[in-house]
Formats: sequence, structure tokens, C-alpha cells
Amino acid sequence: MEKHNIKLSSTEIGSLWSTYIYNSASICFFKHFLQHLQDEEIISIVNEALNFSQTHMKNIENIFKKEKFPIPQGFSDIDVNFSAPALFGDLYALSFVYGMSRIGLFNYGILTSNVARDDVLELFTQILTSTNELYNKSVRCMLSKGIYDRPPIIPYPQKVEFIEKQSFLTGWFGERRPINSIELTEIFFNIERNYFGILLLYGFIQVVDDKEINQYLKRGKDLANKQVDNFNNLLKEEDLLGTVPVEMEVTDSKVSPFSNKLIMFLVTTLNSTSFTYFGHALSVSMRRDLIANYSKLLTEVMAYAEDGFNIMIDRG
Repeated sequence: MEKHNIKLSSTEIGSLWSTYIYNSASICFFKHFLQHLQDEEIISIVNEALNFSQTHMKNIENIFKKEKFPIPQGFSDIDVNFSAPALFGDLYALSFVYGMSRIGLFNYGILTSNVARDDVLELFTQILTSTNELYNKSVRCMLSKGIYDRPPIIPYPQKVEFIEKQSFLTGWFGERRPINSIELTEIFFNIERNYFGILLLYGFIQVVDDKEINQYLKRGKDLANKQVDNFNNLLKEEDLLGTVPVEMEVTDSKVSPFSNKLIMFLVTTLNSTSFTYFGHALSVSMRRDLIANYSKLLTEVMAYAEDGFNIMIDRG
């Protein structure tokens, strides 16, 4: 059968381009971590993450070159200060791989389902597989080191039940039903994601001298803390223990290992991820107060994200 030279679709171009930039940024963080890590098991996982990202970038470059498409200007060694002391400890480096691979599983699952050309589909299938492998290894390592915070345990149901009253949706007035397991999942992982961001922002605030960016990062930390308090209060109202943060893994270094451009990129990327997770939480939550809660938080994050994009645009 004759093979036609099918051009990349707009979806495939966007997927390849964003994946290239995302991996180039991740490489900068992996390289910084590897300069200072002491734990051999964590070194192995971060090294694997670095190799995966470098391979993905090379494969994307090959597709773009074949198409005579310009190679994106991603991040590189010029965005890393290799003489800077460690900013984060070993355990945070591990949680960084965990957090980024968890986000990657979510995003790459969508991207893989949106592409069709053989070489692009094969590439994203490989990326999804390697991301899943990294996620599995990082979770097992976190469990072995006692730093994986398990979601709350709830009693098993005694029988199958069906919704019988519209009061199942009630959230503000009257007798509220308990949060169900799907809603609980969204609350828990939004807390976890914000703790991850808070520690990251603690480190960035400590080393960024630019006043405008530093103030922006402090706003982000305050917003993340607000979300953690908000979600923890929901758990406590259900007589569930609130989630507690892992050990602080930020050093006292005042020297930034990363360019302001890279720092702002990562923060705005995490903002975008919040939209995705809040949107998913909205789609599966059925209690009205939870829906209102997510909608309010989403509006606040969108306003914060817009200010971040404006800073990046103003600085080219």
C-alpha cells in the first residue's frame, strides 16, 4: 500500500512543541538535583528521569527536522547555575519526580489520545510508558522512605446503594451527606499538589532577588496555603484527619540555581495544571458546596496565572 506523506496536524504540532519545552525545563531541575544528591536510590531515579527527558527531546527534534519545522527554543544549561549550592534536599528531589510524573501521566494520557500520525503516536505511547515507569518507581521509593502520604481510609460499604433523593446534591443547608470516595480523592490530591508547590515556592522566594517576581511568588505561596487550609477544613468537617506536610526539604541557600525565566515558566505551568485538576474535580463532585468551592478557587488561580503571564510577556 502506498504511504502518503501526511503533514503534522495542528494538534500534533502543539503536543510536540509543549512536550519539548516541558522536558527541557525538567532537565534543568534534574541536573541541579544530581549535583548534590547523596541517596543512591534517589540518584538512580533522577538519573532515569533525566535520560527519559533527553531521549524524548531528541525524538521530537528528529520529527521536527524531518518536517523542516523550527526547533523550539527550550531551556538549557544557561538557565542553570551549576555553582549554586543545593536548594532542595534529597527527599524533595524524589517528590519532584513523583509530582512531575503524576502530572505527566494526566497530560500525556490526553495528548496520546489526541494524535494519530504513526510516528507521533508511537512517540507519545513511549513517553506515556516511561512516565508511568517513573511514577511507579518514585511511589515505591517514597513508600520505602516513609514520605508517601496515603489518602484517608474510609469504612467499606456493607451493600450496593443507589441515590434516592435530590438531597444527595445538598451542600449548604440541611443535612449534608458525607463526602464520597471520588470527591475525597480530589480533595486529598489537591492538598498534596499544593504542598508540593508550597515547598517549591519557599525555595524560589529564598533565592530570587527580582522584587516583582519575588512578590509574585509570595502571592502564589499564600494562595497555595489558603487552598491547603480550605481543603483540610473540608476533611476535618467530615471527622477525617487533615493531611500534614512532609518534612521541610528546603535548604538555607540564598543563591538561585535557576534563571528567573525558568522559575516563572515552572510556576505558570503549575498554574495551568491547577486549571486541569480543578476542572476534573468539578466534573466529578456532586455536592453543591464542593462545586462552589472549586469554582471560587479556580477563579482566584486564573487571576494569579494571568498576572504571571503578564510578567513573562513584559520581559519577553
